[in-house]
Amino acid sequence: MTQLQVLTGGVVFGEQPRWHQGRIWFSDWGRRPPEVLAVDLDGNSEAILQVPSFPCCVDWLPDGRLLVVSGGEGLLLRQEPDGSLVTHGDLNAASHPAAGNELVVDGRGNAYVNGGGFDLMAGEPFAPGVITLVTPDGTARQVTDGLAFPNGMLITPDNTTLIVGESYANRLTAFDITPDGGLSNRRVWAELGDGVPDGICLDAEGAVWYADVPNTRCVRVREGGDVLQTIDLDRGCFACALGGPDRTTLFLVAKEWNGPANMFAEPHTGQVLTAHAPAAGTGWP
Repeated sequence: MTQLQVLTGGVVFGEQPRWHQGRIWFSDWGRRPPEVLAVDLDGNSEAILQVPSFPCCVDWLPDGRLLVVSGGEGLLLRQEPDGSLVTHGDLNAASHPAAGNELVVDGRGNAYVNGGGFDLMAGEPFAPGVITLVTPDGTARQVTDGLAFPNGMLITPDNTTLIVGESYANRLTAFDITPDGGLSNRRVWAELGDGVPDGICLDAEGAVWYADVPNTRCVRVREGGDVLQTIDLDRGCFACALGGPDRTTLFLVAKEWNGPANMFAEPHTGQVLTAHAPAAGTGWP
């Protein structure tokens, strides 16, 4: 059985962890306003910035500048050296509703943002989601659609493949990345059976970890869907990331899930947990 350790607790609604400069960064959607926090390996937490609206997620440009999605506004923001947030790309220009959930930036500075085609919180009926590309010059365009609630995304270290979790289709879907940042050759990377992928990350053996809320677990699979390892939790697992000094620490963001209407309700059961992983993380994020 995999040994889990609690790194930090008291999180309202944690999402989308990223290992950066010796700490695990994540967004707490339930704080007002939403905040991005960074936690070191001793559990010391620092609030880094406040975001105008949720959903929110961070990643970094190759030059080290932070990007953050402000989903309610439909904007991709960039943090300047003085700490101010400026518009990096207008996601409203690419789709309606605007993409505004998960963010991943590749090694060339292309930022990919996905989003569902409906408002889950408002109880709207399902509609397919999209992925929007924001190029380094700030131009936003839609690069694929028809996704069944896109969630976690990753990009392979050679910048050639993007993988996205389709939560409502129980699968991981892959695309080739074209020279201009577009997506082509859509294909199923792994059928997950009853698995419901949320956040995902890639390791150096080519396997993907996916967080699974309804099944309260985090699962490692290879291309084709063979299950390599399962970590069971006592609450929903929303996202995962590989980090630590050698990137073999698996960070799990989890909380008790009682439906969209109660996602910010007390008690605040959100945690960031850690476990040892068999292979180091690679790629982006």
